[in-house]
Parts: sequence; structure tokens; C-alpha cells
Amino acid sequence: MKLLVVGASYRTAPVATLEQLAVGPADLTRTLDRLVAQPYVTEAVLVSTCNRVEVYAAVSGFHGGLGDICAVLAEHAGCQPAALANHLYVHFDAAAVDHVFRVAAGLDSMVVGEAQILGQLRDAYHSATGADTAGRLLHELMQQALRVGKRAHAETGIDRAGQSVVTAALELAAGHLDGDLAGRPALVVGAGAMGSLGVATLSRLGAGPLTVTNRGADRAVRLAEAYGAGATPMAELTTALSTVDIVVAATAAAEAVLTREVVTRALAGRDPGRGPLVLLDLAVPRDVEAGVAELPGVEVIDIDRMAALLADGPAATDAAAVERIVTGEVDAFLTWLRGADVAPTVAALRGRADDVVGAELRRLAQRRPDLTDDQRAEVARTVHRVVQRLLHQPTVRVRQLAAEPGGDQYAALLRELFDLQVPQTSPVDAVPDIVAGDAAPPFGLADLPPPVGLADLPPPVGLADLPPPVGLADLPPSTGSADIPPIGGER
Repeated sequence: MKLLVVGASYRTAPVATLEQLAVGPADLTRTLDRLVAQPYVTEAVLVSTCNRVEVYAAVSGFHGGLGDICAVLAEHAGCQPAALANHLYVHFDAAAVDHVFRVAAGLDSMVVGEAQILGQLRDAYHSATGADTAGRLLHELMQQALRVGKRAHAETGIDRAGQSVVTAALELAAGHLDGDLAGRPALVVGAGAMGSLGVATLSRLGAGPLTVTNRGADRAVRLAEAYGAGATPMAELTTALSTVDIVVAATAAAEAVLTREVVTRALAGRDPGRGPLVLLDLAVPRDVEAGVAELPGVEVIDIDRMAALLADGPAATDAAAVERIVTGEVDAFLTWLRGADVAPTVAALRGRADDVVGAELRRLAQRRPDLTDDQRAEVARTVHRVVQRLLHQPTVRVRQLAAEPGGDQYAALLRELFDLQVPQTSPVDAVPDIVAGDAAPPFGLADLPPPVGLADLPPPVGLADLPPPVGLADLPPSTGSADIPPIGGER
């Protein structure tokens, strides 16, 4: 089983594309189900935030898995897969693990080191677990990714640079309000995770009075009470806008909440001497209608603008330490993954040996019916001991070799040497409707190396020199399988 990451983020796609791809809570389970219903996708986790939409998947083949995931994303976005090609990035196997761990550690965030993504990954993992679309591979990946993120924040000072996106946005907003938000009346539209973070950050920066509005009034009241803020019904949005200097918009609405009409009416009731009305749009899809930015006396800071302003910001001083943590954890995960990949091959080898032993013991029973039950049992035990000892060294060694870089070749050669049938699905030859060469570097599809075929693998050390099993084919036929004790080893 292979690991594949397909996604788009603020680095590769404009907000308009992220809006198309964004998967809200109402569509999340259905989209996860659609992913695992595809022929090449067996497990899926879907991360959808204001800055990224990513699918983490266990696939049976690279090209087939890529085609399946792109098809589901395109279907959700209402476009053809080719329309997404320039905005999607793809990571496979080791690169996929590295990417997920970097995301968890905050290294891939718009604001390096921000910790909010860790909670978003946890939510995505819980959603996949609830939808039963995460299996052994993604359970291990996500649990280790969350642990890596915690290590990054606990063992380094990346939190010094790891302000949340909300904090960074408010610092940008302060530049339009004489550099200080203290004492500035503020409104938070939305009472979800991002809205809650907005209220908490505004409170910490001394802004106030604070007001919260939300389509669900009860949730707005609870959030407001937690921070000593006020709550107002969404029906009073225009009035609330006319009384504040800064607005944090972070709803999950499918359409814009702060339309040009609403903001225009609010400006008409607002004292023009108060300075600009600063609107922070942290939602995907956008909460602020595009035309609002053209209104006089209004400053709109959205995800696109934040990405441009923060692109040249200083790197966190501890980013290098986090990089080292990620590198070590990726190596450890790949070691586990290679060991997990060889297990089915070892089990198949032992199963083949069990079949051979069973067949020979049955032949013995037919050719020597004069043997007593005790004699047949002793022969069975002896043959099993021979097979166990014969297989012990190569199976132990192949597990050790499989844990090393390039170790998957040893399992492949075991399958070749012993003609083992381990269930696998071959990848298709091409990706439907995806023009790989058009992808934008360094995140594009064109950068992926071609799959390495078995013929390209160098020969392993030692396996070719293993002697063939001696004497098993010459054994007389055997007793029934009911008299055969199980072979030790894989459980």
C-alpha cells in the first residue's frame, strides 16, 4: 500500500480556487465516502482550511490513485480535472510523509510555526475516523504527525514566530489604525474555531468593546460570555458594522456575508471621522464580497493579500531545529512503513510453506496407512520444525533489510523467487484528464519521478545465495491437516 498526498494551498492556488475546492462540514463525510469508493483509494483523510485543501490517501497504485483523487476533487469543485492541474501539488510515499509532518509542525503554514493547523489536522483525522475512511496506514500517519507537531512546539521556540493567522491578520490591520488595536471597537462574525480565535486574540490585544454575531445565536452568546463580550443577532449586522473599527469575518457560509450592499448601508451610518473600517476576511469561501474593497473608507485584508504581505517575512529562528525533528521522524516512520509492507510477503511465504507441508503429510497418510497416530504426529512435528528453521533466518533477515532505505526490493524478490501471490493492484498507465506537464514547479505533477519497476532494482545481498529447501519434495504423503500443529511465526 502506498501513501499519496494531493492538494492545493495558498502557495499554489488563489482564493477563488480554494473556495471551489473547500469542503464544508456538511459535505465532508460524503466526500470522504466518495474518495474511498474509488478503485485505487483504500483510505482517505481530507484537510480543508482557509489556506489549504489536501487529501491524504492510501492507494494501491500511484497513477490510478492520483486519477481517482483528482476526479473527486474536480467533481466537488464543479470543474474538469485538467482545470485544477496547475494548482495541485502531489507527494508520494517518502515525500508524502515529509509533507504531512511539515504541515503538522507549522513549517508549511502561511505564518511559519502557527499552531492552529495542529487542531485542524486533529479535526480532519477525527472526521475520517468517524467516517471509517482511515485504516492502518493513515491511523499511524496522523497519530505520528500530531506527535511531531507537538514535539515541534514543545522542544523548540518556533512558537515565537508561530503566531496564528488571526494574530498576523490583526497585526496587518493595526497598520491601518495607527498601529494599535487597544480600545478599538471590534466585531467578530462567526463563532466557529476561527471566530473563537479571533475573539480571544482581540481580547488579548486590548480591543474593545467586542461584539460577536453568528447565524446560531446561542453559540454567539456562549462565545461572547467566555470573553466578556457582547452578542448581537445576525439580523442586526448592518448596525453592528456601523459602530466598530475592525471586523474579523470567519464563518462557514457558502456565500458572502458582508456584501457590498450591507457594508454600504453600514458606512452611511458611520462617523467618517473615525478612520477606515478594516475587514479581515479569514473565511474560505470568502465572507466579504469582492466589490466591498472598492468602497471608500474600507480596507479589506483577505487570504490572498496576507499571503503576499507575509511571503517575505523573517523565518522563525527555530525553524532549523524543527526541520531536524521532522527529518528524524520521517526516517522513523519510513522504517516502520517498510517493515509493515514486508509483513504480507512474509505471511505469504509461511503460508506457502504450510501448504507444501500439508500436501506432503497428506501424501504420507495415503502411502503409509500403517503408521499409528503417534507416528504421524511425530512426523508432522518434525517436518514443521525443519520448515520453521529453514524459514527463520531469511524471514528475520528480510525484515531487517526491509527497514533500510531501498529495502522494499527484498520483499519484491521474495515474491519473485517463491512465486508468492500477495494481493496488489497495478497502476494505470495514465492519469485521466490531467496534463501532468502543465503543473507548476516546484509543486507540480511533472516533478514526480516515474515509478521504479522491479527490473530496475539492484540485486539484494544474500537472498540469491539461499539454498533451496532440502528434502521436502521427497517426503511421502501425509496425514490430514487436523493433525498438523500450526507453523510459528506471523500471527
